[in-house]
Amino acid sequence: MTTSVRLPNRVEQALAAYCVETQRSKSEVIIELLEQRFSLVESEATPYERAEAAGFIGCVEGAEPVPGSYKERARSAIAAKHGRA
Repeated sequence: MTTSVRLPNRVEQALAAYCVETQRSKSEVIIELLEQRFSLVESEATPYERAEAAGFIGCVEGAEPVPGSYKERARSAIAAKHGRA
């Protein structure tokens, strides 16, 4: 399949210089770079997966849950502070 892409001058010059240095065609270089990019996207782990693999997920146990909703606890704390029980 043929695809046409407009490159900025600086990118085109860098690509041409790289192709001369490595004695490869522009097509070869572009195909290789695109394959690398797409394989990285597919294999990239999510932040959660990275944290899990590093052992951060599930390594600490939290305190027991406090009964009652947040609003109820806030109301009772404010009432206790102002002497309205």
